[in-house]
Amino acid sequence: MFLNPDCCARPPRRLRRAGLLTSVALVMLTAGCASSVGQGGSATVHPAATPALPASSVLCQPTPPVAHTAPQTSEPVLSLLVYAERVRRMQPAEWSQEVTRLGDAASPTDQVQLALVLSQFRQLPEYQRAQDLLGRVLANPSAQALHPLVGQLAYRLGEQRRLEDLLDKQNQQTRELQRRLDQTTDRLEALKAIERSLTSRPPQTPASNSRGNHTPAP
Repeated sequence: MFLNPDCCARPPRRLRRAGLLTSVALVMLTAGCASSVGQGGSATVHPAATPALPASSVLCQPTPPVAHTAPQTSEPVLSLLVYAERVRRMQPAEWSQEVTRLGDAASPTDQVQLALVLSQFRQLPEYQRAQDLLGRVLANPSAQALHPLVGQLAYRLGEQRRLEDLLDKQNQQTRELQRRLDQTTDRLEALKAIERSLTSRPPQTPASNSRGNHTPAP
């Protein structure tokens, strides 16, 4: 059996077309890398001077990763965080001293500090005053560095006030139920006392029977 010399000399048409498409793709990819290097100021490489390489060996220069820097905490915010921790460890008598020391709290930092102290009393008037102070800081354009922290404080203070109001309502309902229970217990004890008094009395003889059995003396 003899082989056809044409089939050994020339590859099939399908293989030739695949090889042509691969070459064109390599040339276009190499041209793209060369143009990107040329725009950056380096020497431009012409596609004609670049030899045909396998697809796995043609690599473009990777883009350097973008460095993400963590936001830095400003000095006023850091000092307020330290002060909040110190206030949390104070005794109630020290809270009153801090309120007296801060006074009217003219500066935004003093206003935030006074709000932190007032929130420790857990009373409705103090909550209202602390929220007013935080609102003044948020409305002050010169205190924009404190606005993220003050916004969080105002939200937490509002949630704390809402929970305190809910707890007060539940305590009032509990006291009202206890009062009604005590009244019901007192009435029940009174009824029991009346029942005991009725059952402890001796039976009385009817007056009619005593008159009928009486025999007059001769």
